[in-house]
Amino acid sequence: MRAVTVHPSTARSLEVRDVPEPVRGEGELLVDGLAVGICGTDKEIAAGEYGWAPPGEDRLVLGHESLGRVREAPAGSGFGAGDLVVGVVRRPDPEPCGACARGEFDMCRNGRYTERGIKERHGYASRSWTVESDYAVKLAPALERVGMLLEPASVVAKAWEQVERIGARSWFEPHRVLITGAGPIGLLAALLGVQRGLETHVLDRVASGPKPDLVAGLGATYHSGSVDQVAPSIRPDVVIEATGAGTVVLDVMAGTAQYGIVCLTGVSPRGQRLSVEAGTLNRELVLENDVVVGSVNANLRHYRQGADALARAEPAWLERMITRRVPLERAAEAFTSRDDDIKVVIDLE
Repeated sequence: MRAVTVHPSTARSLEVRDVPEPVRGEGELLVDGLAVGICGTDKEIAAGEYGWAPPGEDRLVLGHESLGRVREAPAGSGFGAGDLVVGVVRRPDPEPCGACARGEFDMCRNGRYTERGIKERHGYASRSWTVESDYAVKLAPALERVGMLLEPASVVAKAWEQVERIGARSWFEPHRVLITGAGPIGLLAALLGVQRGLETHVLDRVASGPKPDLVAGLGATYHSGSVDQVAPSIRPDVVIEATGAGTVVLDVMAGTAQYGIVCLTGVSPRGQRLSVEAGTLNRELVLENDVVVGSVNANLRHYRQGADALARAEPAWLERMITRRVPLERAAEAFTSRDDDIKVVIDLE
């Protein structure tokens, strides 16, 4: 069976190679892989920056943004042959912390979790794979071409849940949201903002290409330029930050309306130093009751929320997010960025 593999921590080790056929265990689904999405995490692992193979093995099968079709399912699992399915990425640690023990493994406190295609578990970038039925999510048939977007949608669903939980500490009736970054996370965050009935604004550096049209297709407003040019006129109640760019992060923290909430989803590179007038920033955060929260990963609840959001979206709009599809045997092409890329997908069939 063919799969996309790497030798973790070794640059230029990406290889499509034969791996053993999966054997379905008790309580597991046997799934024919349809596609996997490629994101920055996959590119960093392929570049040798991190990643961990399963214990006792040298190579890791990549792929955490999965999509497949069930071939075999155990009786009583709620799944049947032909169902579209996505596998959850993270698993709780073997001796779970309090969060993992309560199903909130996205908030693991001791770091002993494992992750498919990232940390000590093979991923989903193979012709077929298995997944525990308890860690699988069924998708509507209409999402056959775009279901690999569920994993990033689950990350966005969690971010919105965090915002709404924080807002609920007091009266909370937001009207405007600003999304910084129009990559897959930013566009899906905008989708969920529109679905919540919010006036939705998306800010990105580019002024042309597919991003402005995708935002317009949601009925949202697209901006190019800097935060300090856009935020004062919007005064967003909520910001979903999806770039990880240090200057953008600091600017949005100072650019919200009173009692504003900034949710950081972009991961910043190490080593960047910025000069900050910390006193003014602290003063604004305190006197306006502002909140800044980080959010990463997702648990089963967020996957289901993401699946509901995708099911309510226009499939044609979702498909426009996928700007390139690469066949499995040319998987390496998916790891080289192009100017107009939004979501690049490896077709596994």
